[in-house]
Amino acid sequence: MSPETAGDGAAAVQARYPRTVALADGRKVTLRLMTRDDVEAVLAFASSLDPDELLYLRVNITEPGVVERWVHYIETGRTETVLALDGDTVAGEASLLHNQTSWTRHLGEIRLQVAPRYRRRGVARLLVDEVEWIARALSLRMLTARMTLDQTAAQSFFRRIGFQREAVLWDYVMTADGKMRNLLVATKRL
Repeated sequence: MSPETAGDGAAAVQARYPRTVALADGRKVTLRLMTRDDVEAVLAFASSLDPDELLYLRVNITEPGVVERWVHYIETGRTETVLALDGDTVAGEASLLHNQTSWTRHLGEIRLQVAPRYRRRGVARLLVDEVEWIARALSLRMLTARMTLDQTAAQSFFRRIGFQREAVLWDYVMTADGKMRNLLVATKRL
């Protein structure tokens, strides 16, 4: 990707937000890019997640320092995060992680979390669609998603939206409580 293409893509991403969309049940949410001003709202969102789910996150997003580092990655262009907001409440977030200077600059990794009370309303699909749109705008060619083998609902969701299993890395993940888990890597070509 050339610097000109990257700049055009970044401008297109900025121009897309904020916008309001209707969920399947008619409820409206606002989609917009996460900024430093969202740290407290994201921390509140993280506290709404089940403690068992937090075990599977790569980093503990209930810690202010972790969310501050996340914002730093957004500000330096390594991460794009779309928030789905119901008023001032974060209903869900999806992040696209990418590195324009490495040999995997054509890849992006998607991370996704939806607050329990907003699940099964189309928020996850909406956010994934946004990340795919951003990935295409940034001229990425493939998305990856990582989850543990025991996250069967996540596997089913990603399979339904076109991701395919690429690899299983045995005992690759250590959860926050110290247990080893097998990591599944799935990909989707754009």
